[in-house]
Order: sequence, then structure tokens, then C-alpha cells
Amino acid sequence: MPLHLSAADILPDDPDALLVGRVWSNVVGGPCPVMCREGEIYDLTSLSPTMSGLLELDDLAGRLVGEHPYLGPLDAFLNLGDGTGRHGRLLAPCDLQTIKAAGVTFAGSMIERVIEERAKGDPARAEAIRNELAGILGGSLRGVKPGSDTAAAVKAKLQAAGMWSQYLEVGIGPDAEVFTKAPPMAAVGCGAEIGVHAKSAWNNPEPEVVLAVNSTGRICGATLGNDVNLRDVEGRSALLLGKAKDNNASAAIGPFIRLLDGGFDLETVKALRVGLEIRGEDGFLLQDHSDMGQISRPPEDIAAQTLNRSHQYPDGFVLYLGTMFAPTKDRDAPGQGFTHHRGDRVTIASAPLGKLVNTVRACDEIDPWTFGTRALMENLAKRGVLA
Repeated sequence: MPLHLSAADILPDDPDALLVGRVWSNVVGGPCPVMCREGEIYDLTSLSPTMSGLLELDDLAGRLVGEHPYLGPLDAFLNLGDGTGRHGRLLAPCDLQTIKAAGVTFAGSMIERVIEERAKGDPARAEAIRNELAGILGGSLRGVKPGSDTAAAVKAKLQAAGMWSQYLEVGIGPDAEVFTKAPPMAAVGCGAEIGVHAKSAWNNPEPEVVLAVNSTGRICGATLGNDVNLRDVEGRSALLLGKAKDNNASAAIGPFIRLLDGGFDLETVKALRVGLEIRGEDGFLLQDHSDMGQISRPPEDIAAQTLNRSHQYPDGFVLYLGTMFAPTKDRDAPGQGFTHHRGDRVTIASAPLGKLVNTVRACDEIDPWTFGTRALMENLAKRGVLA
């Protein structure tokens, strides 16, 4: 069944939120950077034909004031289901930006990555390893500052027990894990189907806060993301990270980027509460929430480890900050933990950012990704909006 959403379902609870994003407009005949104000969509192409360019502008908030071409209500981009509507469809709020992701930035996900590694991708072994680690660590990873003396002591303890892991090295060591989740233009938006590789039998959503960062390293805003993960694939070998992470429709971002301003700053981002709900067609229900306050590294530090004198992003980047969730609730059999089924509805929610809602399908059942950077440039040129 199509996923039917409305503007009221997905927008933040703050009517003063400054929201920018992207839609495919049937009237215009292509993708447009837009502003969403009080549930109405306004075209920002005159400011910049790309989201990447839009986030480079000085005083973007000030430039949003005034008149901009009206594209219609947000509901008209949603009312046909699966993130589509009679006026077009909702897209991920990024285009030319590289899609980056940080790993093992929360204590819970650190433990689960170690479990995947030691289980070699076998979910049946996960619970025993989880209990073994709990007996050694207790709660000693929570609150450990990466690179600190305390982190070094934890490392020595785990090494002595034969339990040290490459995942803990990037979790509590000085250097963050930052990898490329997907190419520019590959992410899907709110309402769209999200992909799990058909060969995976142990996988999960990874709800995350996503930063929008421009080419100078300035953090412009934040949104929500689902960094779909194949636990069995990465568990077999960390060298399979690309296969586990980058597949058709395996990155969802949205619904909109909330720009930082006086009412929503980086300290607000650090205090966000993020909820996760998974509803299966088989009646399965998982609901949980967690807090950004549990992150092991400041978001600005992860952004600075991504863009610096050693590595630049001239089109900017969006940055998944790492997941605070690792669903372990048994689904198919005792001791087997959680894995997705086709048709699962995944909702990632945070009141100041709204809701990102997607339906799970196999990657090869979802329409192939065909509209990339070349197609975007050709579309913009045809519309005569390139300077």
C-alpha cells in the first residue's frame, strides 16, 4: 500500500522554523530548492538553482524574507502517496553535496559494531557476545571522551581481555570514523521507498541527525537521516563497508533542512531527542528514543575532521552524525534479534526537525537511481536558470 503522508505529519512543531529543501516541481519540470513556510512551498531558484549554492549564500535567512514564486501547498507534493503528489514530489534536501557519515559515535552503537565484528555476520551469536561485553565493560563506555586518559584505560582493559576492536578505536580513539555514505544526488527524501540489499538477512535502520555544511565548513542547519545498515555484510568484514552502506535508495534524508538561527542553534542540535518507530506489515512494532546528548564527540568536531586543510568539499557536504540506536528486539525467532521485512514503515522523528518516514523494499525492487549530477545540470540548462 502507498505511504500516505500530509504536511501535518512531517513538519516540525515550531511554526517559526526556517526550512529549506528540494522538490521536483511538475510545473517547472525539474528539481527546485525551496522554502517551506506554514506548510506552503516557495521556489528559491532565483537565489540559487542548487541547494549546494543556496547554502553558500551569506545571510540566507535574510534572503528568505520577501516574495518568492509560489509552487503550492506541501500537501500537493505528498497527496498521491510515497512522497509524491499532484504537483510533484519531495526530494532529499541536498543535491551536489557529498553525502558523508560518521560511525560509532554513541556508546550503544560502539558495542553493536563490536558484536557484528565478533559474530562474523551471524545474528544467532549476537546475544552471547553482547552479554560477554556487558560483563567486562558494564556502562564504562558511556561518557568516555575520545582520546582521553580514561579512553586509554578502557582500551588497555579490553586489550587484556582480548576484546579490543577496530570499531572501538574510532569510537573512543582520537580519530573519528568518517566515510562516504553515498554519491551526490543518491539520497531519497521523505515518503520515498528506502532500500535494503536483497541478499541481506540481518539489517536495520540507523536513525541519525544530519548536518548541512557548506564549502567553508560552516554548519548551516540540520535534518534527519536514515543510514540503512547491513549488519551481516559489514560483520563479515569491515572492508565490505561500501557494500553494506551504499546501495540503491539506502540513504534517506529529510524532510527539510532547518537552518540555524536565534531560535535553533548548534546547542539545540546537541540536545535533540530522536525517536524511532518501526511498523511491520506482520504486526511487528518497535518504538524507542534516544538523545543527542549521549554523542561521544561534539558535532562540530566531527565536521572539522571531515573538512579541513587536508580535505576540502567545494560543493559542501551533508554529514550523518552516527546512530544512537541499534535495534535488538527479537523479531523472527528468539535470539535472532531484529532485521527488516519488506513493507516496514520506518519513522524517525524529532520535534524541532519533523519526521522522516520511509517504507522498506529490496534495493532491486525500487526504481533505479538515474537522475544524477549530469542530469541535474542538463535539466537546469534546459530551464535556462544557470548563470
